[in-house]
Amino acid sequence: MLFLQDIYHIIGMEQDTSYMLLKSLDTPEDLRRLEADKLPEVCKELRQKIIDELSRNPGHFGSSLGVVELTVALHYVFNTPYDRIVWDVGHQAYGHKILTGRRDTFCTNRKLHGLCPFPSPHESEYDTFTCGHASNSISAALGMAVAAKKNGENNRHVVAVIGDGSMSGGLAFEGLNNASSTPNNLLIILNDNNMAIDRSVGGMKQYLLNLQMSEGYNKIRYKLSKMFYKWGILNEERRKSLIRFNNSLKSMLVQQQNVFEGMNIRYFGPIDGHDVNNLARVLKEIKDMQGPKLLHIHTTKGKGFGPAEKAATIWHAPGIFDKETGERIVIDTDGLPPLFQDVFGNTLLELAQQNDKIVGVTPAMPSGCSMNILMKAMPDRGFDVGIAEGHAVTFSGGMAKDGLIPFCNIYSSFMQRAYDNVIHDVAIQKLNVVLCLDRAGIVGEDGPTHHGAFDLAYMRPIPNLTVASPYDEHELRNLMYTAQLPDKGPFVIRYPRGRGVLVDWKSSFEEIQIGKGRKLKDGKDMAVITIGPIGNTARKAITRAEAESKMSIAHYDLRFLKPLDEEMLHEIGKNFCRIVTIEDGVLKGGMGSAILEFMADNRYTPTVRRIGLPDKFVEHGPVKDLHRLCGMDEEGIYKVLVSF
Repeated sequence: MLFLQDIYHIIGMEQDTSYMLLKSLDTPEDLRRLEADKLPEVCKELRQKIIDELSRNPGHFGSSLGVVELTVALHYVFNTPYDRIVWDVGHQAYGHKILTGRRDTFCTNRKLHGLCPFPSPHESEYDTFTCGHASNSISAALGMAVAAKKNGENNRHVVAVIGDGSMSGGLAFEGLNNASSTPNNLLIILNDNNMAIDRSVGGMKQYLLNLQMSEGYNKIRYKLSKMFYKWGILNEERRKSLIRFNNSLKSMLVQQQNVFEGMNIRYFGPIDGHDVNNLARVLKEIKDMQGPKLLHIHTTKGKGFGPAEKAATIWHAPGIFDKETGERIVIDTDGLPPLFQDVFGNTLLELAQQNDKIVGVTPAMPSGCSMNILMKAMPDRGFDVGIAEGHAVTFSGGMAKDGLIPFCNIYSSFMQRAYDNVIHDVAIQKLNVVLCLDRAGIVGEDGPTHHGAFDLAYMRPIPNLTVASPYDEHELRNLMYTAQLPDKGPFVIRYPRGRGVLVDWKSSFEEIQIGKGRKLKDGKDMAVITIGPIGNTARKAITRAEAESKMSIAHYDLRFLKPLDEEMLHEIGKNFCRIVTIEDGVLKGGMGSAILEFMADNRYTPTVRRIGLPDKFVEHGPVKDLHRLCGMDEEGIYKVLVSF
């Protein structure tokens, strides 16, 4: 569904003379018809298009600007969509979307019913794989390369584009390890924007680069290898030995080595990632080489927009801005409740000042979860471990084993990647690690890869865990305070993206009894049980339903999903025949399921209506719109209450 302003914007695009080349490129096939000398102008227009669009429709800014030349070169050289390009991470791919048939609808990016925030195979045949999280490109692309070989599609090229810190994820190295031992012709492009691998330059390195990418050199090398295979002189093991010898010789000449050559993956680079013609030349020369290979390019995040080049973190996703002055349009928040993440960040610093055993851990999101507040005040007590969620949890477990109290903050959907680490490295040993799940529940425009939909359901079955969700900011502070007290064991606190409800949020600390819920309101006709901040929405719906229907509705804040407040649930089971459960998480296996299990186990027979996320992946869009679509807004809850 396009909004009226989006339609006007699309019409305006066609009339705009500033995109003379870009508006003629409906598909990459159109791009490939251009002479190479036109590519720099395509890059200029593509970069300007991204700046124009994101200045009024916010999204991930700096990363896509940094790969404009790479995007153009890839689609110019490779026969997409037959050839596969796997992006990692997906917020690099805005230019890719614009060049692959979505130029005129790019103004709907991240909007409800508009373009997806990240590449999605459901949206376009050019989007080869889902990539909302990081570090999966090499594994997925390797699978595609092996499939192409097995299917006899020997002319199909597969390219993994990994960057923006994704190489720090363990899955990337698992993929590299397998690529080095599995027959394939995969090309890996490492987009190094100074967040992954240090620069490695020098005259001899450039000489070897030019030599190895020479078309004549590689033709001779390929013919000789085919001849030696035919004569029985060369086999797969000897070929690997020759590559190792070649890599050793290169390492000796340039006096350095890299991990890729150590894995028998041919390495090329580094080269300038903003020279589109040279990039296209290099890609043409290496694309048909046999065996796995890696091209290392250097780029600048935010390239072409001065403020973004100078402050990459701020301009990763800057919101609305003035494209002429570079001034970010910041909404006045005076008098508004704080963001939950800021309550977490400030409270963590307060607690750390009182308890010298507290440390903070985050996988590459100190500003996103506000752990940068602790890191700025106490640099030696905050740890950013890179895009490595599993490591973050096990690292925290190691510190807890020897007496520290780590607050490990990971977005709810990213914690899914560390599930075994929670079980094996924390829960079994009953270690006092505080797992703070930011972005729990519906998160909005980032869509299904980022919604924190599953944490209540996936944490609930794990023994030894305490699982809690605060009703408001005071509750978050008190849960954090409680979690760092002695002998509390593994403690999970989940809270949503966005603002709380209390302007006066800073309160004194009070211990909360583990597994103890609260009755927020008396009633006699129906019981509503909520967990977390969605209870505030339920409170409004209850007030309205009582006023309009004359019902008397009790409201309980469960507070803890594990352990359950059995005393409170017995009270509800004995006194109510109608129960409504409300949670900002999936209904399958979540809080409502826990209530049903308790009632059945204790032979209570109320009729229970559950409100929460349906058994499907919820699309992207503003949180309020998604809650409405799922029947979780005030109106949806009200309708259930008055019709029950």
